[in-house]
Amino acid sequence: MWKRTLATLVLSTGLATGLAASVEAQTLRFGLMEDPDALDPTLARTFSGRMVFAALCDKLVDIDAKLNIIPQLATEWSWSPDQKTLTMKIRDGVLFQDGEKLDAEVVKFNLERHLKMQGSQRRGEIAAIDSVEVVDPLTVKINLKTPFAPLLAQFTDRAGMMVSPKAAQALGDKFASAPVCAGPFKFVERVAQDRIVVEKFDNYWNKDNIFLKRIEFKVIPDTTVRLTNLRSGQLDLLERLAPTDLPQVQSDSKLKIGMAYELGYQTLLLNLSKDGPLAKNAKVREALELSIDRDAINQVVFNGEFLPGNQWVNPKNPNYVSAFPIPKRDVAKAKALLKEAGVTTPLVVNFTVFSDNLSQQSAQVIQAMAKEAGFDLKIQATDFGTALNLADQGNYDLMLYNWSGRPDPDGNTYNFLATKAPLNYPRYSNEKADAAFQAERQNNDPEVRKAAWKDLATQVLADRPLIYLYHRKLLWAYSTKLTGFGDYPDGLVRFTGLKLN
Repeated sequence: MWKRTLATLVLSTGLATGLAASVEAQTLRFGLMEDPDALDPTLARTFSGRMVFAALCDKLVDIDAKLNIIPQLATEWSWSPDQKTLTMKIRDGVLFQDGEKLDAEVVKFNLERHLKMQGSQRRGEIAAIDSVEVVDPLTVKINLKTPFAPLLAQFTDRAGMMVSPKAAQALGDKFASAPVCAGPFKFVERVAQDRIVVEKFDNYWNKDNIFLKRIEFKVIPDTTVRLTNLRSGQLDLLERLAPTDLPQVQSDSKLKIGMAYELGYQTLLLNLSKDGPLAKNAKVREALELSIDRDAINQVVFNGEFLPGNQWVNPKNPNYVSAFPIPKRDVAKAKALLKEAGVTTPLVVNFTVFSDNLSQQSAQVIQAMAKEAGFDLKIQATDFGTALNLADQGNYDLMLYNWSGRPDPDGNTYNFLATKAPLNYPRYSNEKADAAFQAERQNNDPEVRKAAWKDLATQVLADRPLIYLYHRKLLWAYSTKLTGFGDYPDGLVRFTGLKLN
């Protein structure tokens, strides 16, 4: 009898060990540059948070590698002739991770939550919505106040993410502590500044194409440490590889590279609500821009891999306004402008930057360049979340800021530059800029929108509430054991089809 019991115990132990090994083999360890903010699609605003949401929360629509809008939770859609009503068909049989069903009522709940919830970061993105109607259980009609060309593009990101109404109502403002969505992975745990863990949701609508059992997002701000962890096998994938590390990854037979130019930009935010010549005088801001050599920053800090730019889209983008090329560095003119503005040099400016390696290196190069023109930039490095809070509060002078970008240029501009828009950290307000936004938002005609982008550039590039610097080449590094990886211009990993062999 005892032999049979022992044999059963050995068999059970062996099965348990085998199952644990199987789960471990299909656990993706993903290195993030920074700790995300709130894991609530309505409140969130960080790029690293979007990485996690890609596992947790499906959207109404997605983009493919060529920026085409494709179905996800919505299977089809159509516009009314006057472009003021969008009708969407919702995928049948979708369940949230708490077992609740996704239907048209849920879509209505989520869109209204984005519009009405206190602290919503999505309100400005979909403010054109007037009302949401449930036509039938799987059909929703979205009525707009005016035509709004970027709406579908907005739904490819957090404005299109659906959360469980049951969980949202039960948890209230604590929803981010235990998010429940309709994505391929369900939330397990979060340890601040360390890790976020998710596990496969067995009732996901597209479960047959999800092969990973578990994802551990590990927060490792230092690019060198992140790469060391990948090379030693402690990570399987990392995002935002430092361009200077690209050669050693390319020479490592156990690693692969993914790359794409980002949709967004890296910029200097200037707080126009502050006292002082930088905030109050456009000539001083022009002098600061003229002190900067974008090509030199790219070569020195980014190994020549990034793309210098001076607008909200990169120079290769069809929406780039070619009438305004990248200005060359001109220290003599910068000094002359400061003299015209009556500025006593050196002009001291507090310079807030993120605490990661590349941001600080960029800031140091900009600091050295600006010094030659008469600026004394005092670098103040801080973590990403703290920097965002400072921007919200208007408690900064100059900030080196990253925006991950959106498929439609409106997503790169409106929230930062329109009067009283949610992310208008510069506190910028200009009637001509607002008129340009109205024109591009209310018309789907590409030529009308192109003219509006030129009008916007004419005003904004002269006022300089932001000084656009460059566009990152998004670099991922990953183990050759990982297959099915695809490069997407929004910089997000699609976990569908990913396998660890």
